[in-house]
This record gives sequence, structure tokens and C-alpha cells, in this order.
Amino acid sequence: MIERYHFETSRKVINNPKVISFGWLKSQKLDDVRRLLKEQLLKRFLEMKGNIYPDLIRVFYTNLKFEGNNLVSHVKGVDMEITHEVWIVVAGLKYVGLRINKGNIGVVENFNKIQYYKSCLKNPHAQVRTCSVGGLKLNERLLALFVTWILTPTGSNHSLLTEEDLVYIYCIMNKVKINWIHIIKEHMQKYMRLPLCYLDF
Repeated sequence: MIERYHFETSRKVINNPKVISFGWLKSQKLDDVRRLLKEQLLKRFLEMKGNIYPDLIRVFYTNLKFEGNNLVSHVKGVDMEITHEVWIVVAGLKYVGLRINKGNIGVVENFNKIQYYKSCLKNPHAQVRTCSVGGLKLNERLLALFVTWILTPTGSNHSLLTEEDLVYIYCIMNKVKINWIHIIKEHMQKYMRLPLCYLDF
């Protein structure tokens, strides 16, 4: 286990956590975005603050296993099991809604990546070479940033949108309930496998 920590997890960078202030959204008259995020039951999760301990996060990821629907780890002599009940109590998230990942984007009916991306642009007739945040309408742009910085963060270019990012934005905008527990766990599992990446907590 020590060898795995040194050669894999210890080299990984911990993302500095980002939060959203729903009060700030209200003060800026961004009520549509605020309401859409609340309908996805994301308020408590997106506003979570606390102390971060990078070394303990690395140990948590080193020992992390997926057992059934639960995350299991061991840090400083403490066994941890993150069940669906823990997600509800701590983050306010419920295990309900669409379980979307790269292999099953088809669960969102009639979704077309390019068509939807164009519909999000301030100028829907613009030439599309890449799906980037630049040029998006305000609400879609804010949601894109929340998805790529907080919900499924990456360590690289946050302005480029994947098909999954666009599906999440589409679902939020169209009030399609997403299973965020499933998506966050899938995201954690994906980043565990990469040799050098950014870990999130």
C-alpha cells in the first residue's frame, strides 16, 4: 500500500475546492440559475466549506474501494464507509435521477451534442470548431463553469466542454433530474485510474 501511495497517489495534485454562494447568485439577479441548481438538490453540496487536508485526501484515494453502491476507505486508523445515507446527511444529495456517464449518454432522449451546443450560443449561427464556454449565453455559461469547476472538475482546460458536460447542462436547463451521487462517484473512480491527475474532495 505504501508503494502504491508513493508511485501513484502522492504525485497527484489536490484541486482547491470551489464553492457557490446562492446568496451571491440572488444578489446578482441570477435567479434562473439559482432555481435550476436548487431543483437538482445541489444547494448544500455547492455551498459546502471546510478545512482541506491534502495529505489525508491522498491517503483516502490510495485506500479507496467501491463496494456495491458505497465508497470505502481507511485513513489514520479510521474505517470509512460513505453510504447513500451519508451523501444525504452531509451533502444533501439523493440517489435518484438519471445515471449518466460516458458510455450511456443515450439515456437522455433526443440529445445531439452539436445541435444543443449551438442552441446555447449567443449567436447560434456561429461556426463551431470546438465546444467551448466562450460565446455561450449567460445561464449556460455559468452552469458550464459550475460543472467543469465543481461538479466534475478537471485539472486542465475548463473552457472546453465534453459531451458529458453538455448533457449535464442540458439536463439542468430542462429540469431533468440527475443522479449526482452516481456521477461524482464515477468521476472519482475515473481520476483514481489516471497516473497523474487532479483529485477532488
